[in-house]
Amino acid sequence: MKLENNRPKPKNGFYGKFGGAYIPELLHKNVSELEAQYQEIIQEPSFQEEFQLLLRDYVGRPTPLYFSEKLSQKHGAKIFLKREDLNHTGAHKINNAIGQVLLAERLGKTRIIAETGAGQHGVATATACALRNLKCIVYMGEVDVERQAPNVQRMKMLGAEVIPVSSGSKTLKDATNEAIRDWINNSSDTHYVIGSVVGPHPFPDMVTLFQSVISKEIKKQLFSQTKLRNPTHVIACIGGGSNAAGAFYHFINNKKVKLIGVEAAGLGVDSGKTAASLAKGTDGIIHGFLTKLMQTHDGQIVEPHSISAGLDYPGVGPLHAHLFVNKRGTFLGVTDQEALDAGFELTKTEGILPALESAHALAALNKIKFLPTDVVVVNLSGRGDKDLTTYLNHI
Repeated sequence: MKLENNRPKPKNGFYGKFGGAYIPELLHKNVSELEAQYQEIIQEPSFQEEFQLLLRDYVGRPTPLYFSEKLSQKHGAKIFLKREDLNHTGAHKINNAIGQVLLAERLGKTRIIAETGAGQHGVATATACALRNLKCIVYMGEVDVERQAPNVQRMKMLGAEVIPVSSGSKTLKDATNEAIRDWINNSSDTHYVIGSVVGPHPFPDMVTLFQSVISKEIKKQLFSQTKLRNPTHVIACIGGGSNAAGAFYHFINNKKVKLIGVEAAGLGVDSGKTAASLAKGTDGIIHGFLTKLMQTHDGQIVEPHSISAGLDYPGVGPLHAHLFVNKRGTFLGVTDQEALDAGFELTKTEGILPALESAHALAALNKIKFLPTDVVVVNLSGRGDKDLTTYLNHI
């Protein structure tokens, strides 16, 4: 695999003004080592041979691009679902986890740490570590441990140590804080598998590259089914934004393709209980990078709220902040209730139970006026088994 020169990539670690590596001195060695080697390693034929084999035979790629007749009839356009929910472990997160664990091995690391919100990234990382016989520690907020209990049990069965985090809002932001502290204290033998396109450079770019398989497959599958080289719209939910980065990647340089990012509006964008970082955020630094961040006027982080544990983050990946300020993408907010309604609808009409994160992307279909000629791909980032309790509490 050779990285294209014109690919969407940061310049000196920045997407426009967003990104960078605002890190303590104790992390410089690890981050510098990663930055110096990640592109070279992932372009090595031996790495790509192993990575592509695991994506095909272990993860189950390519995932289907499914034409939904019922959604198409309802919205008056051709609606396709990219079925990342059918990956091994039930979400797109495994694409990145496998890639980073293979990378960590080549860097000589024997201990893997990760943060998780919905638990999908934690499960994916624990799965990759079980496969490669590596020690795995996953940090997870206490609130998320409770609301995503099935995934906690999966991680433990896979041999991971799950450490509940009781600080702050006890959700994804706080789990990330603890994972970074661990990495600072154990930098010599530990690799931090960040689960989204966040963190200090080179993590946003590296995770985007591992997730870019999603849009690569969309292009090929769409042409196979429709003889069209590109859709008119690509829709994906955004917390940190890894599934959206992967779904957008091969379309970013084609301005004819409308990129629709969907944030978690929570109880409403202006309710004070939201996770819509782009709608409500200002420029600020979190977890080692500059982005749009929900914060007070004196820089204190505002606690996010979403019914979806995977979107419950006060910032957003620097790529998406850059797309937002340059108006390359359209970013919408979907409330908790709208996401629940969309999740129930897909389950009852198509027999597909989506993760609450993915349900936000589905709900965005109701906010866009389509033409009959439009070809729309919704990235169904994960399955909803983990959210059954939340769904059933809202019937």
